[in-house]
Amino acid sequence: MQEVYDFLKKTNTYYLATLEGDQPRVRPFGTIDLFEGKLYIQTGKSKDVSKQIKANPKIEISAFDGASWIRIQAKAIEDDRREAKVHMLEAYPTLKDRYSPDDGNTQVLYLKDAVATISTFTGAPKVIKF
Repeated sequence: MQEVYDFLKKTNTYYLATLEGDQPRVRPFGTIDLFEGKLYIQTGKSKDVSKQIKANPKIEISAFDGASWIRIQAKAIEDDRREAKVHMLEAYPTLKDRYSPDDGNTQVLYLKDAVATISTFTGAPKVIKF
C-alpha cells in the first residue's frame, strides 16, 4: 500500500473513474492519504462524484508518472469519523478554505479490496493487493 501511496503522491494528479447509470465519469483528483493502515481519498458530499460512489462504490484510479502507470480497482468506503477528516485536511491544508471536519460536506473514503497494477512499456506488471 505504501508503494501505491508514494506513486500517487509523486504524480500529484490521478484520475478517478465512477459510473453514473451506464455512463463512465472520469475526473482529476489530488488527495491521497494513509490513515490507520488504509488509503484514503477526499471529496465533497455535494459533488456528483460523491453521489455516484454512493450509488456504486466500485471505482478505478489511474495515474502516469512519465515512465510507468498505475491502475487501481477498489471499492470506495465512506469513513464519516471526524478523526479521518482531520487527518486528511492536515495532509492538505490548502483544502481548509473549502472544507472542515464539521461542515457536513467533507467526505473521506478509504479503498477496500483494492488491486493496484503498476505497468511500464518494457517490464512485467506489478500487482499489489490491499
